[in-house]
Amino acid sequence: MFRTRAASCAEFRSPAIDRTDDEDASEPVLSVIIPTLNEARRIGARLEDLKAADIAAEIIVADGGSADATIDIAAEASARTIVGPPGRGQQLAAGANISNGSWLLFLHADTQPGPGWATVAKRFMADHDNKFRAGYFRYALDDSAAAARRLEMIVDWRCRLLNLPYGDQGLLISASYYERLGGFRPIALMEDVDLVRKIPRHRLIELAAIAVTSAERYRHEGYLTRPARNLICLALYYLGFPPGYLADFYRSGRL
Repeated sequence: MFRTRAASCAEFRSPAIDRTDDEDASEPVLSVIIPTLNEARRIGARLEDLKAADIAAEIIVADGGSADATIDIAAEASARTIVGPPGRGQQLAAGANISNGSWLLFLHADTQPGPGWATVAKRFMADHDNKFRAGYFRYALDDSAAAARRLEMIVDWRCRLLNLPYGDQGLLISASYYERLGGFRPIALMEDVDLVRKIPRHRLIELAAIAVTSAERYRHEGYLTRPARNLICLALYYLGFPPGYLADFYRSGRL
């Protein structure tokens, strides 16, 4: 069961928005939703960067029961917070359920949209033809290693050939289209793939901006081991293995 905690300063405190009326408004209203679990090291900087971009009407931190100061830092940074069991699928769904915006941006805590992203996002939201489309950022890693560049190329290939961006590339989508697709399912793993697969190729657009994701896990596990495990999980998902099994396999660190 998710529970909310009041954590809004003046610039983020706003009355509830009627999505139906707002759909035809001249100015789209954006809610940014960030799932967290023990992200005290970086959530503060992430929220400050988002506030500085001056694009979000509200920022929602959907926490999975952090044992560190994540929630307190989010509250101090004027984010709305909601706390419940861990699991990105249900955290993202819970955040979307309390959002007020006519547009939603789902963003991982270790992913930072790159230069110019806010302008690109505003243009995308302002185009009425995109009401039933979704956008994602080009993938980048904060690592100068050649292995990072190779992985970025692989991700670019996956997006172009398979039409399959992952959650660490962000997802910008109108609330209407998100709801029409059924939203994020509360599954243990592959919640991003589960949703994106429902979007036809011509309705999923690569935005002209990057999203820089932390390469910490790749440096720790290796640029071969982690992508290989991700690929195995994706293959097992397409073969119909249950998300709970995939989550156990993923967290075990086995190949």
